[in-house]
Amino acid sequence: MKQTVGFTFALGALVALNGSPGATAQALPKTMKAIVAHEYGGPDVLKYEDVPLPEPKENEILVRVIASGVNPADPLILNGKYAKEFGTHLPLVLGYDMAGVVVRAGAKVTKLRVGDPVYAYLLWGGGWAEYCISNEGESAIKPKSLGFIDASAVPLAALTAWQALIDIGKIENGQTVLIHGGSGGVGSFAIQIAKAHGARVIATASTANQDVLKQLGAEVAIDYTKQKFEEIAHDVDLVLDPVGRDTLARSYGVVKKGGIVVTIVSRCDQAELKKHEIRGASLSSHPDSGELGEITKLIDGGKIKPIVTEVLPLTDAAKADAQAETHHTRGKIVLKIADEPKT
Repeated sequence: MKQTVGFTFALGALVALNGSPGATAQALPKTMKAIVAHEYGGPDVLKYEDVPLPEPKENEILVRVIASGVNPADPLILNGKYAKEFGTHLPLVLGYDMAGVVVRAGAKVTKLRVGDPVYAYLLWGGGWAEYCISNEGESAIKPKSLGFIDASAVPLAALTAWQALIDIGKIENGQTVLIHGGSGGVGSFAIQIAKAHGARVIATASTANQDVLKQLGAEVAIDYTKQKFEEIAHDVDLVLDPVGRDTLARSYGVVKKGGIVVTIVSRCDQAELKKHEIRGASLSSHPDSGELGEITKLIDGGKIKPIVTEVLPLTDAAKADAQAETHHTRGKIVLKIADEPKT
């Protein structure tokens, strides 16, 4: 992983004097502002309040959060219906995407240093706060070509797309991929990752987002409000489904024999898979700093760019969560938590 050393970030009272492993930052506060849920429910249970500053363990880092992404899964986690599946507990701080600056590193942290600009997919959340805990398995050096706000829109959605297409789907140059919800967080990254690996992309979106599909590189853009994708897409090698329900049910028939359907919101119908002689997989994405590093290379190489449609202050987290609950379908919403540091 490429390291960034020899610079100082001005972060108010924070002064990081050097980039040596295990170095500690000066003048860290004892408390921080965070968005906390003390009960499960809707956006109204989110409270902006003071909480103790978290203390990193010997294999963890403490990060000064500059921005944190908002994801469609956030309302699902907040309502508590999937608490067991997500492993959540109260009090709860959401925020599974984060971009910020390392301000403290545990003694066993060897790859990341105080002062490093990082971004991460936080397995246990915590990004909707001024500081959060991460580790070297979740965090990677932030792309040089992106600011912190744009970077915070990347990790969870891009890793989900990567793991669906590369790890499970094993797409190859010249294959055809059908991506549903192509203008959304996962879909927009999936189009770009597929294109970067030489695939031909067919993507679906609403009328208002047809231009986004073309800008991202889709060869065929389908308006699902006016067209049936199964009348246009045929013999595809892979379908990526972030929608489920009827969309998933209609997708089996467009896949060629031996192809695969990867869904991130449901489970594949085994009878349909057998009928069409295709494979199916349900993906639960996970943090992976190595894969995030590969995504960083594509971003800095101009192959991938995030779409951020709205930036809100941390105090508007409830508003952001409410918008995510209505299935915001164009890129990502980001919570700005601090000003971008000066290098």
